[in-house]
Amino acid sequence: MTHWIIAPVILPALLAPMVAFVMRHDITLARTASLAGTVLLFAIAVGLTITSMGGEVIAYRLGDWPAPFGIVLVLDRLSALMVLLTSALALIVLIHVIATKWDEKGRHFHALFQFQLMGICGAFLTGDAFNLFVFFEVLLIASYGLMIHGGGRVRLQAGLQYVVMNLAGSTLFLFALGTLYASTGTLNIADLAVKLREVPVEDAALVRVAAILLMVVFAIKAALFPVQFWLPGTYSNAPAPVAALFAIMTKVGAYAIIRIYTISFGPDVAATEGLIAQWLMPAAVVTLAVGAVGVLGARRLMPLLSFAVVASMGTMMLAVAGFTPYATTSALYYLVHSTFSAAALFLLADLVVTRRAAGDILTAQPPTVQNGLFAALFFAGAIGMAGMPPLSGFLGKLVILDAIRDSSFMTLGWVAILLGSLLIIVGFARAGSILFWKSTAEVPEEEETKAQDEGEEEGEAPSDEAPKPATALEVAPTMAALALLALLSAAAGPITGFLEGASAQLYDRDDYISAVLPEGEAPTVTGTEEETH
Repeated sequence: MTHWIIAPVILPALLAPMVAFVMRHDITLARTASLAGTVLLFAIAVGLTITSMGGEVIAYRLGDWPAPFGIVLVLDRLSALMVLLTSALALIVLIHVIATKWDEKGRHFHALFQFQLMGICGAFLTGDAFNLFVFFEVLLIASYGLMIHGGGRVRLQAGLQYVVMNLAGSTLFLFALGTLYASTGTLNIADLAVKLREVPVEDAALVRVAAILLMVVFAIKAALFPVQFWLPGTYSNAPAPVAALFAIMTKVGAYAIIRIYTISFGPDVAATEGLIAQWLMPAAVVTLAVGAVGVLGARRLMPLLSFAVVASMGTMMLAVAGFTPYATTSALYYLVHSTFSAAALFLLADLVVTRRAAGDILTAQPPTVQNGLFAALFFAGAIGMAGMPPLSGFLGKLVILDAIRDSSFMTLGWVAILLGSLLIIVGFARAGSILFWKSTAEVPEEEETKAQDEGEEEGEAPSDEAPKPATALEVAPTMAALALLALLSAAAGPITGFLEGASAQLYDRDDYISAVLPEGEAPTVTGTEEETH
């Protein structure tokens, strides 16, 4: 048992209060500590990923208490991948925040940032459903603080909506956990896999209720229809660097669905067989449609990117709904791609919006400083988000289309993905042409005045100072995120090989259960014939 498994949780948990109470009056010291901690977190994540490549599932029992009685963290390829993804994204975002001095607009940014990393990493590593709820609450508290960072009436209103929606989800989560515990007597994910398959179908009403309630909770986190409405308002009003970090937040919900409904509510659980997939597929299709239409109709840059995130979640969940190793592999590839593509666009939006006339309205305004550079970066980001070659979004959507080819909802899924991609392409083309091409033309004075007036109504006061060109350090994080998309495409073969191993390990629940439960108390859970192919 290696103690490094708990390091991604302990490191930010120890660093956050130190920054909050000791370094809050020294921004340079807080930046140094936060950056050093995030770099160390990334190094630890790389080490855990290398360890997971051996194919062994490793359980870390806190206090050496045996599961299901004690708290357990579990490292496998999937959890290692998600921790690595989180740490890489966090490092990119933090460099952008420091370079643009966003952290100076609030005293506790770096402490909240570290608490956020603690909650995210804990959610990915926990082997217990109740501790998943605990880490969800840590996420909620930290993300709300980051959401309202910098203040402003509109931001506070969006933050209130975000908190209310997530508190409702937390309440449902507790109801679901209580129902599940009443039915099985356990909340350990591995132990649930054993206990749930023993529940007779005729006595499984409470189990089905718990399964549906959990799905609603995870759907809220993943912004799935009909509970996706909180995301556009939250992401579009959050500080752009915070929205970039939030690109991993929806993935926590997707991860929970993949983890819980392949291990605990597996296909051999007769009580819930086919129940979740039947609900998840149409919800994913509608989510994709809502996101694509939102991109097409958005009049501001941040809402456009927010609806693009909604559409990407719908696309990914179409693959998740397949609940086969191949479909899960395609979902994981697209998960990694969509995280970095969204982050790149939000970071770029921060550079663009702070250098345009007030209002951030998609109407013609004088060209921004470094207009050509920003246009090129936006073009690359739009290609990635829309799923066009040569970046990884194209390969991701191709694999998803192939993964759902033999499913009963193939026609609906293909139409949704292809038509949604077309709408997203048109929406991004319209936005880019107005932002970077039409802006080079002379703008009528009345249009510029109107844009400034609209900006003042939204609380964005125009600056009297001429916008300064972005420094190399300010542009580097956006370029790094785009470079990772190119790397995902160029190294698609070995990356997909790792993801295939993660999916195979996920559906081979014997290893997971044997690693978590004490020896002699882990009965064999065999998969269906479909899972082995």
